[in-house]
Amino acid sequence: MKTDFKIAVLPGDGIGPEVVNESIKILDAIAEAFHYKFEFKYGLAGAEAIFKTGNPLPDETLAICKESDAVLFGAIGDPSFDNNPDAKVRPEQGLLKLRKELGLFANIRPLKTFNSLIEKSPLKREIIEGTDIQIFRELVSGIYFGEKFTDEEAGYAYDICKYNRDEIAPIVHMAFQEAQKRRKKLTLIDKANVLDTSRLWRKVCKEIATEYPDVELDFMFVDNAAMQLILNPKQFDVIVTENMFGDIISDEASVIGGSIGLLPSASIGNENAMFEPIHGSYPQAKGKGIANPIASILSTAMMLDYLKLDHAAEKLRESVEHAIENKYVTVDLNSQQPYSTSEVGSFIADFIKYSEKSYYNFENVKLGKSTIV
Repeated sequence: MKTDFKIAVLPGDGIGPEVVNESIKILDAIAEAFHYKFEFKYGLAGAEAIFKTGNPLPDETLAICKESDAVLFGAIGDPSFDNNPDAKVRPEQGLLKLRKELGLFANIRPLKTFNSLIEKSPLKREIIEGTDIQIFRELVSGIYFGEKFTDEEAGYAYDICKYNRDEIAPIVHMAFQEAQKRRKKLTLIDKANVLDTSRLWRKVCKEIATEYPDVELDFMFVDNAAMQLILNPKQFDVIVTENMFGDIISDEASVIGGSIGLLPSASIGNENAMFEPIHGSYPQAKGKGIANPIASILSTAMMLDYLKLDHAAEKLRESVEHAIENKYVTVDLNSQQPYSTSEVGSFIADFIKYSEKSYYNFENVKLGKSTIV
């Protein structure tokens, strides 16, 4: 069994470096507890890379990613670009190129409610309790990667959405296989009443469904799906959809759990994989120690799954639940007695190493007392 791993680390922009620091802290704890070795190589990406090199994804960064077993990613985005529609080079271009170059065709976003946080959701308990959804979003095709054109003089622009069968089939197979392990239901979200690309998605899904007779396949237009996610999210098990719809639907779904700071993601290809929180760069919180690191930490758990370190992944998720149940969380989840980004990460890392003893040990450390573990 492999025990040594090379991890590419791209902290990125905004709160990205802060939450990634906590994930590194967690991996150090995992290495100590389970006798693994993680070698970290850092690379520039996003606005930080533009400021330093003029390129949102330098060649050196791409090489580091291709030579690694997995990529741990922070966040991309900066207000100086968001508020400038004339900017020719943007941080997001680096992320899109990274996905394309690494062949990361499937973005997987799990959404599962934590019982102790249900009251934090804007939705009623009876609507969301027990929600457990896996969203599979196609990641390297569609409108984000189609031909683009702008005629500024004429005030005219277009973005072309294109798909072919070979771009659709791999992620549909992956979603069917996941549904087989769960409640055996797969929903394709599309706009087949209007879009030819959506009609192709339906056709390919129906053909592939014959290979998975134990899975129920249904279809839902994206506008209805957006509504149903709020009215009755428990009806969904596994969702598969195209790039832009997946971007929008998964961000909407993130509200169900009470904080976007809780939700991880994995981007998987045939040879490479990248793991990142879905919350974005949140520049308003940069440097304040208030960013919730749990989404990044749970993304790290998904990375451990990918590396087939199942026991370590299970222990990490147990440690996160322990922190949440004990309200050892950041201000977005506990405004009465919030802990800092670093404190939350340290608490979770401590529990990985020391289990039940860690809570008291960590409290003593906070109080500056000497401790014996």
